[in-house]
Amino acid sequence: MSTATAAQGLLTLAANGPADRIPAPHIEYAQLAPTLIVVGAAVLGVLVEAFVPRRSRYHLQVFLSVAALAAAFAAVVGLAAGGYGNTKAHIAAMGAIAVDGPALFLQGTILLASIVAVFTFAERRLDPKAHGNRVDSFAAQAASVPGSDSEKAAVKAGFTTTEVFPLTLFAIAGMLIFPAADDLLTLFVALEVFSLPLYLLCAVARRQRLMSQEAAVKYFLLGAFSSAFLLFGIALLYGYAGSVSYAVIADVVDGTVSTVDPALASTMGNDALLLIGGALILMGLLFKVGAVPFHMWTPDVYQGAPTPVTGFMAAATKVAAFGALLRLLYVVLPGLRWDWRPVMWGVAIVTMLAGAVIAVTQTDVKRLLAYSSIAHAGFILAGVIATSAQGIQSVLFYLGAYSFVTIGAFAVVTLVRDAGGEATHLSKWAGLGRRSPLTAAVFAVFLLAFAGIPLTSGFAGKFAVFKAAAEGGAGVLVVVGVISSAIAAFFYIRVIVLMFFSEPKADGPTVAVPSPLTMTTIAVGVAVTLVLGLAPQYFLELAGHASTFVR
Repeated sequence: MSTATAAQGLLTLAANGPADRIPAPHIEYAQLAPTLIVVGAAVLGVLVEAFVPRRSRYHLQVFLSVAALAAAFAAVVGLAAGGYGNTKAHIAAMGAIAVDGPALFLQGTILLASIVAVFTFAERRLDPKAHGNRVDSFAAQAASVPGSDSEKAAVKAGFTTTEVFPLTLFAIAGMLIFPAADDLLTLFVALEVFSLPLYLLCAVARRQRLMSQEAAVKYFLLGAFSSAFLLFGIALLYGYAGSVSYAVIADVVDGTVSTVDPALASTMGNDALLLIGGALILMGLLFKVGAVPFHMWTPDVYQGAPTPVTGFMAAATKVAAFGALLRLLYVVLPGLRWDWRPVMWGVAIVTMLAGAVIAVTQTDVKRLLAYSSIAHAGFILAGVIATSAQGIQSVLFYLGAYSFVTIGAFAVVTLVRDAGGEATHLSKWAGLGRRSPLTAAVFAVFLLAFAGIPLTSGFAGKFAVFKAAAEGGAGVLVVVGVISSAIAAFFYIRVIVLMFFSEPKADGPTVAVPSPLTMTTIAVGVAVTLVLGLAPQYFLELAGHASTFVR
């Protein structure tokens, strides 16, 4: 009888509905449009792979990718023009994603850099035709064992790995969310969404497939470690604050929290949880930016991955990761400034010096650019440490300038080729200025920008971050940065001297004539380098207007 009564009571509850209904989520779709467009295009790209005939996939995927990225950038511009970068800045998606100036600026930078990077992905004129078919930088069939009969059959049939385009779009979608995440779980999900496609993209080089797969495995294993550190840090910060929301954690750190969950009262305010959790999250983010001592994956992965992927990863990942790092330090942990600043000082100094000194010993162009990117991570950290609006402005500007120079430099690397594919050993670049003056001159422009020579974007960026650091009381960092820049200038200029003042070898590499796609990428890189170097003020002001985080 009692069972029947209980069942009748449940039926009555079901009929009347629950006393406290679960509220439906409130999502501002228009403000999330840039990310939603890219995700939608990525899903469409997967469907193209499943249902469109193989011969038609390449052109459709390239068009879909470029159109989606252009539409997403237009959406970012529309949001900025609508005032969401300043007056209407707010937290969207029920507290998960910030729509503010830094988020929109970084998303715009990622999207523009991704468009020119996708052009290098689509390049199909650098290698000679294989069995009458044009080939790109990616394996004919990624699932085939290198050197196997199935791989040879795939090459003969003219297969291409067009899956790289939807994978790239998924990675870009994660990168768009990463610097805008306003709670720790969203941050972690975004990290995984953009990391997993990158692990795959690193493994699908057409040439030197074993080195490519080795690079992908190294990146995956070390990336998994960094994700684990980040996740453990998130758990500790949740234990400290009783929430994963940036605003709530910041309030608990400042001591201004109004209500305390009784279940968490015993751990909330435990400084050990805060310090260890914050340090672990910082480790996860510093891994992504390639800062010392979390940099060991960078040279191997940059060298082994397909060069278009290396350029895309070097630029876009750094922009997204520094955006997330800025938001964490400026929004969540400003109350811990006196604790994290000394640590970040040490990381920045070691990163600048190690990147510059080790780069001097490199004999491979891609490894040289990898250590160069490590040194640049140190320069950008100097702006992060400034803890001021000028610091945010300088970091945003530097990231925008650096991303286009990097993609352009790696695009030039894809052009210098011999019988084995890309000729990346520095000895093979001897005399390149006499063999192909235009290519060598363009690469020299990019190297001078990396070195921070006046009238290039690199000089404007370094001047901005060093000025912000000096005004923020980090004068020692500026001195170390200038010394590191001088060391770095040596190996950049050494490459220029090698190209223009050495005798070309008789059996040296040739410079392939690219399609308009790669030409556009390189031209955009040179244009941005010169424009931001000659007239940086407008773009500095743009970054200044976008330098206020919503809290």
